[in-house]
Amino acid sequence: MANLDGTYDLVAKTPMGNQDMKLTIQVNGSSFTGTSSGAMGSSDISGSVDGDTIAWQQPITVPMPLTLDCKATITGDTLTGTVDTGAFGAFPVSGSKSG
Repeated sequence: MANLDGTYDLVAKTPMGNQDMKLTIQVNGSSFTGTSSGAMGSSDISGSVDGDTIAWQQPITVPMPLTLDCKATITGDTLTGTVDTGAFGAFPVSGSKSG
C-alpha cells in the first residue's frame, strides 16, 4: 500500500460544471480523517481505507442539503473516483497530490 497521506487538488465533473476541491487526508490503519473544501464549503471528513481506496460521506448545504457518497482510488500521486449525489447521479472526480 502506498502512502496516501497528503493534500490533493481535485475536480468533480458535474452538471453544474467543474467543481474544484481540495482534499487533505491522514490515514490511520483502515480509516482516515481530513478535510474537504471548495466552492460549496469546507468540512471535516472521516472514512475507510481499503488498500489504495478511500471512501467517505460528506454533507453539503450548497447548492442544497445533500450527503455525498465519495469513493476514490489513489495510485502514486493520482486520485480517481466518483462522487455519488443519490437522486442526482454519480460524477467522476480526479486529481493529483499537491503536498
